[in-house]
Amino acid sequence: MYSDLPAAAHTRTQALLARARTAAPIRCAVVHPCDKESLQGAMDAAAAGFIQPVLVANRAKLQAVADAANVDISALELVDAQHSHDAAEIAAQMAASGQVQMLMKGSLHTDELLGAIVKNPQLRTARRMSHVFRFEVPRYPKPLLITDAAINICPDLAEKADIVQNAIDFAQILGTPQPKVAILAAVETVNPKMQATLDAAALCKMADRGQITGGLLDGPLAFDNAIAPEAVRIKGIVSQVAGDADIVLAPDLESGNMLAKQLEYLGGAEGAGILLGARVPVVLTSRADGPKARSMSALLCALVAQHQQSLRLGSLK
Repeated sequence: MYSDLPAAAHTRTQALLARARTAAPIRCAVVHPCDKESLQGAMDAAAAGFIQPVLVANRAKLQAVADAANVDISALELVDAQHSHDAAEIAAQMAASGQVQMLMKGSLHTDELLGAIVKNPQLRTARRMSHVFRFEVPRYPKPLLITDAAINICPDLAEKADIVQNAIDFAQILGTPQPKVAILAAVETVNPKMQATLDAAALCKMADRGQITGGLLDGPLAFDNAIAPEAVRIKGIVSQVAGDADIVLAPDLESGNMLAKQLEYLGGAEGAGILLGARVPVVLTSRADGPKARSMSALLCALVAQHQQSLRLGSLK
């Protein structure tokens, strides 16, 4: 999948694929995949063996898309819906009733799918929902998670705590036992006039007190201090996180979104994104994303769903 990236990135992807294939494919409701990219992404994920797609869409519209794209959907389960909003409602109810274990966004607006999830009490948890990107960056030696660049516009301290915890849990599922979390700001010192620095300091203390668990937090850190050892050395920052972050927490959606798109379009990074914090994980990609990004996002989502299944089975023993 990462043909333009170092061999190590390809090796990591293959390892994730191998993990996903050790379990049965996850039943996934693909919501309104009524364009070529979203339909092909679901088909690629199914062909790779880690999801069992259930297409939820208007039958006639979906068939027209499949015919135009020369994609055979005759063997797949299809749930007819009137339109995209109806498809979101049906898919959310399927997830709530346990008929599917993950959701995958097709060619509908994000707020349509999120609205259907949020208003279904069986899909809500005590945790705030948030989005996490996983990037393979050519000049960074390991995957980099960026959160939240898609859902929470201007999160407060309590919301940031949930966003961080979601990302830590996700990183652990992917194989990082104690992920290093860099809490971003414009500077690396606390400034009472800059709310991002105050939140960063508070989040670190929350981690010290066990209110955030499983990760190693530091902040505020400017982005160069988060990922560049040379910048850390020059500035004399003493930190276990600085220069070696696994996760970066953006101060708000706008900065996170800009950072993610700069990495992708200027830095040559390849990414995938999912929604966490709901009862089931959700593949949440941009409508501009191609099949490769959608398939990789589905792989990450399937790994989370498999983890959730194993926890449920463990609780029954």
